[in-house]
Amino acid sequence: MTTTPDLSAAAWRKASYSNGDGGECVEIADGFPGLVPVRDSKAPDGPALVFTAAHWASFVGAFRSGTL
Repeated sequence: MTTTPDLSAAAWRKASYSNGDGGECVEIADGFPGLVPVRDSKAPDGPALVFTAAHWASFVGAFRSGTL
């Protein structure tokens, strides 16, 4: 069984590729070993997605290589 971590006290930070005009930003939260919580910065009270660290690394690698 997989359980969703409690993100109520998560310290969110904007992704390094976020621009200064507030558009199209994602935030991630550190401090969840083996997991990477991700949310839309424009909807901080909305849902968050939680990826395994391995799946997040695969996604970021595909993005950086231009595969996505």
